[in-house]
Amino acid sequence: MCKTLGAACLGLSMACASSIAFAIEDVIDTPSRPTELAPQNLLTDVVMAGDRFVAVGERGHIIYSDDQGQSWTQAEVPVSVTLTGLDFSTPDHGWAVGHSGVVLHSEDAGATWEIQMTGVHAAELAIASQEDAIAEMEQRVEEAPEDEKGDLEWALDDMYFSLENMQADLDIGPVNPFLDVWFGDDNGGFVLGAYGTIFHTKDGGESWQDWSPRLDNPQKFHLNAIAQVAGGAMVIVGEAGQIHVSVDGGDTWQRRESPYPGSLFGVIGTGRVNEMLAFGLRGTLMFSSDLGKSWSMISTGSTSTLNGGEAEDSRIVLVGNGGTVLVSGNGGETFREYVRPDRQGLMSVVPASGTDLLVVGEGGATLTDAQGKNLQ
Repeated sequence: MCKTLGAACLGLSMACASSIAFAIEDVIDTPSRPTELAPQNLLTDVVMAGDRFVAVGERGHIIYSDDQGQSWTQAEVPVSVTLTGLDFSTPDHGWAVGHSGVVLHSEDAGATWEIQMTGVHAAELAIASQEDAIAEMEQRVEEAPEDEKGDLEWALDDMYFSLENMQADLDIGPVNPFLDVWFGDDNGGFVLGAYGTIFHTKDGGESWQDWSPRLDNPQKFHLNAIAQVAGGAMVIVGEAGQIHVSVDGGDTWQRRESPYPGSLFGVIGTGRVNEMLAFGLRGTLMFSSDLGKSWSMISTGSTSTLNGGEAEDSRIVLVGNGGTVLVSGNGGETFREYVRPDRQGLMSVVPASGTDLLVVGEGGATLTDAQGKNLQ
């Protein structure tokens, strides 16, 4: 870390910022390097694109398998940043997101990828949105009665301060990561991540709009995951127990009260209309049957942080730190915990053939049985 003492150290401070910006630009401009070890390195998310498994991870690695995870091919990826989230709207069209505000798009089932957005563009969009909001607030202050001006002026000062921070971040470079992505079809989708960032597209990623003003998140807590549940509602969860629900395709969002104040890292539907499971730190697992208006805590016996999950018919599987695999055969009413012998952290899971699972995490991609035991 650079520490400065007055103007004498200003040049050193600028050098630190310049070095950070250079490093970020380097990994954005550098294609992911081909390596046979990609399936064994850290992977953060896995989904199905038709019958194909596609997974993303560190160093810009994207791999895919057409034989249920028995073998893997590394995709052509134009960046080498860590990728954190993945979604396919159809078997051919997919999006991946990651560090430095990267958004990637594939039109060939994940074999090749192109950049649609970086953190620089995202920051510019967010700054423009903030400037518009400031202009509206200035107008409100000018038109407000004298007894209401005080509170509005305080709010305006906060907006100025936030804008200055955003501009300072942009001077350093694209530092804020995206953490998850969701697309309902080949046109409409969302990307979201650190410090309350969320962007929406209606044209398949050709253009993006800053959606953060539509969420009740004044402290800009991180947004960690987004999902759609049976019935069509959409759910976002994040830092500080945040839960946001939309029933109109993401145009508007309502903040829900959470019984847990810590970070939530994932949310999935159970397959039944309006039902969902949200999960996160310390084995926290919560169930709602009414789109988050009320919640009940589910005790699983696990205290491991839960990172990802998948529901298929009545079977629900959650995975987490320390090799934790939680399996429910009754739609989420109860879970049984299995701990993989290697105890490596797991980030995501998809169903494989029969009752088998494909899990990804610290040890790469692994085929397991329903109890989390290796099949390879």
